Amino acid sequence: MAGGWGLLLIAFIDSSFGTLPIVNDLLVIWLSVQDPPRWAFYAGMATLGSVLGCLVVFYLGRKGGDLLLRKKVKPHQVERLRRWYERNEFLTVAVPALMPPPTPFKIFVLAAGVFQVRLRYFLAALIFGRGLRYFGWGFLGAYFGSQALTYLQHNFLQIAGIAIGLILVGYLLARLAERFRRPRAPAG
Repeated sequence: MAGGWGLLLIAFIDSSFGTLPIVNDLLVIWLSVQDPPRWAFYAGMATLGSVLGCLVVFYLGRKGGDLLLRKKVKPHQVERLRRWYERNEFLTVAVPALMPPPTPFKIFVLAAGVFQVRLRYFLAALIFGRGLRYFGWGFLGAYFGSQALTYLQHNFLQIAGIAIGLILVGYLLARLAERFRRPRAPAG
């Protein structure tokens, strides 16, 4: 039981102030191999810890991350990024949330805060991306056991393709839902 709670803490640290690349992924797989019936618990704890840690960075971005972002990104790129975030709130967070290290994920989270991404889009994209990633690892660990890592090595491109396809479907569904929610301008 402490494994899941420890995983929550490690995921929080990794997604907020620390850097523990790939540790969460390996722990979700390893714990799921060790105790297959609890794989969803481990994946859920990694997802929750990551979401909570990202919220810290997101709110720091809202409160003054503009200065930090401008140190990391060239000035002409900042405005281009701002426009991209305004048009693609969900996709800009979901895709990097799914990608494994060495993707520089925290800069996307910080930028989402700086560019005032709506919290519901931020959370939806983060839960979708991180959840898909960790639940995928947990399922593979529980289903394939100790061969999960070998399976991942031999089928990485197919798994990545499916994951990216699912993100694109999620993005299209979010855009479609947004279109139906917007009030239409009166004709004439």
